[in-house]
Amino acid sequence: MLLVKTGEKGFEPLTPWSVATCSSPLSYTPSVYPTQETISQTIPIMQEKKLSHLDDRGAVKMVDVSPKEATIREAEATGKVRMSLATFKAIAAGNAPKGDVLTTAKLAGIMAAKQTAQLIPLCHPLPLHKIAVDLIADPELPGYQISAKVKTKAETGVEMEALTAVSIAALTLYDMAKALDKSISIESICLLSKKGGKSGEYNKKIK
Repeated sequence: MLLVKTGEKGFEPLTPWSVATCSSPLSYTPSVYPTQETISQTIPIMQEKKLSHLDDRGAVKMVDVSPKEATIREAEATGKVRMSLATFKAIAAGNAPKGDVLTTAKLAGIMAAKQTAQLIPLCHPLPLHKIAVDLIADPELPGYQISAKVKTKAETGVEMEALTAVSIAALTLYDMAKALDKSISIESICLLSKKGGKSGEYNKKIK
């Protein structure tokens, strides 16, 4: 539940809609609209971390990274592609209808990382010095674990490039095998780690 600051009265809950009066959130008109100011007052952490792609008026912007120093930046992302056991065995045996599934997905991931700025509107075009995409067979899923590691020397990081590589590799794997199994699912795409930059090192906590 979101608490909205309303002045001297303090905070009051803002619910998405009233179950007693309407059945659709589309017909709900809130009496108080949260603003950037009220949200930052309500949630202290927002005062420390702001959305870098929004200006003071809330409009989207591309971050100016020119004052930053070009340093080594690295990022690793991961994801899973789950499928039926029969499909998993067909890919392992090289019997997929479109041919070499894993090589095609790997190359797609590498190519996608290099095109990230063309896909994500506010990403900076970066000179990528290393892109490594791996698809590891996991019989327990059954399916494949996908990993992408990206490295550059630039003014901003390569988290989005790593995530894009994993995403497109997974989608390509689906495309290559969908004739066998349309229920293939893409799961748990996330940033695993990053190094370099002002924010320092990040490592995802594994539960």
